[in-house]
Amino acid sequence: MRAVLQRVRHAEVAVGGTAVASIGNGILALVAVSREDTDKDLHWMARKILELRIFNDREGKLNLSLQDTAGELLVVSQFTLYGDCRKGRRPSYSEAASPAEAEKMYEKFVEIVRRIVPGVQTGKFQAMMDVSLTNDGPVTLILDSRA
Repeated sequence: MRAVLQRVRHAEVAVGGTAVASIGNGILALVAVSREDTDKDLHWMARKILELRIFNDREGKLNLSLQDTAGELLVVSQFTLYGDCRKGRRPSYSEAASPAEAEKMYEKFVEIVRRIVPGVQTGKFQAMMDVSLTNDGPVTLILDSRA
């Protein structure tokens, strides 16, 4: 499983011009599921996102997690994180899970994080989405459960 995390002051997802999810201070997590992912990958990624210390403490140091700050989480599926651009001019998505399997795993991942952060917002799986955000920092990190 791969994720790009962006610490945000605000983030929103719209589908067809209508907002479907919105958060304030927190994390926008763009996530992708690979063909090889298991429940172990989902749990690892959930724990990492929720416990990663990327928020400022009173001294301005990155020392607090999403849970510590009672921040919000917006999870958006993005299979293109598995785009392999090493050959040719068109990315290969052969490492990405099939849409049916990815949706099942994505929903399971959302269930896992919602057990800890009940107000998790999501985009719409397999929809064309407009994602807008105001970066905080900016702080942007890339996670891979297999790396």
